Amino acid sequence: MRTYAREWNSSGGFFDVPAGREELKRIENEASSPDFWNDQEAAQKLLQQRSVLERKIQRQEHFDSQIGDAGVLLEFAGEDDESLKELRSLIARLEHELSQAETEMLLAGENDQLNAICTIHPGAGGTESQDWADMLLRMYLKWAEQRGLKTEILDYQLGEEAGLKSVTFRVEGAYAYGLLSAEAGVHRLVRISPFDQAARRHTSFASLFVYPEIDENIEVAVNEKDLRVDTYRATGAGGQHINTTDSAVRITHIPTGIVVQCQNQRSQHQNRAVAMQVLRSRLYKLELEKRRAETAELEANKADISFGSQIRSYVLAPYRLVKDTRTKLERCNVDAVLAGDLDDFIKAYLLSKKAA
Repeated sequence: MRTYAREWNSSGGFFDVPAGREELKRIENEASSPDFWNDQEAAQKLLQQRSVLERKIQRQEHFDSQIGDAGVLLEFAGEDDESLKELRSLIARLEHELSQAETEMLLAGENDQLNAICTIHPGAGGTESQDWADMLLRMYLKWAEQRGLKTEILDYQLGEEAGLKSVTFRVEGAYAYGLLSAEAGVHRLVRISPFDQAARRHTSFASLFVYPEIDENIEVAVNEKDLRVDTYRATGAGGQHINTTDSAVRITHIPTGIVVQCQNQRSQHQNRAVAMQVLRSRLYKLELEKRRAETAELEANKADISFGSQIRSYVLAPYRLVKDTRTKLERCNVDAVLAGDLDDFIKAYLLSKKAA
């Protein structure tokens, strides 16, 4: 148990909880001030600080409780097989939580704690790439579920024969954007095609784009005259009026050419509201790109969806291997990775980014 204590301490655990609660109380008092939002940038940073403190306190108290339970189980493990079994299970959970804490400690960007809005596009290759894009969507939805993050499909465009033409989804929860931004880029799949009668090996590409979902209190000027709003009949699962009314909404921001759409809400009004939120997030990210001139991460987002630009390769034939081209990390359990086991890849990338 002492080993876990030392590792937890190096990951930001075992901080002074009473002092943290006092700081949290100070922030709450400041946030209740009538002029709190006069300086929106300062207010936003303070709210982010509050979120970090709350999460640290909760995690610290949870970890302390788990360590206590492990100590009790350890006393009985030598004589009770059931206690030994519970202890092993608890240690496995502690190892997982410790790894997650270490990964989150690597996230220090001002937007890393925000929710994420993600878009997946297939590359050239028709049905093959569209099916691969759908596999990527399932992989990220499963990853989010395993981390306790909430997901919502905002727009889903079906492929012609299989898979999808494009999908936009929201991931909600602590550090969603910071974690998923490590996955932004082109993903390459090599497999025996299920759509090829000759059973030949095919290479497919799909890209993941990630944007921070900005808070409603952050000002992003959107001029109505710069927007073209189109409505159309929804094609996916949704409310009772799906396929009977033009409830789906597509918004084009004319100056930048950004196009967003939403069709999964129950009404045109709701679809427009969600689409506007996605547009504001994309415009905010675009402005950040201009200001900071980021290199590697942004270039990954802008890369062609083709051979040589991938951040990771998933090989199912003639051998089975997942290899990240940025960190050289490899995993042989391809099925586990495609089922959402991505934390090792995310952590390796964040470590390499910090080292660079």
